[in-house]
Amino acid sequence: MCTHTPKCPTADSPDREAAVVVAGHPEQGWSLLCNAVVLFEDTGELLPDGRVVAPHRPFAVAA
Repeated sequence: MCTHTPKCPTADSPDREAAVVVAGHPEQGWSLLCNAVVLFEDTGELLPDGRVVAPHRPFAVAA
């Protein structure tokens, strides 16, 4: 359970990436958030129930 104030968004919330990082491993390219979401540096996610969220980094626009 989240003990932060204000509470972190749940893993089912659209803003789940706003949760606090509780274990960061930038050298490996991932972070564990307070809501048990594993967030990868390519913006992909692994949710606590095993679902995968594909990377959703915005595409660069050619000028």
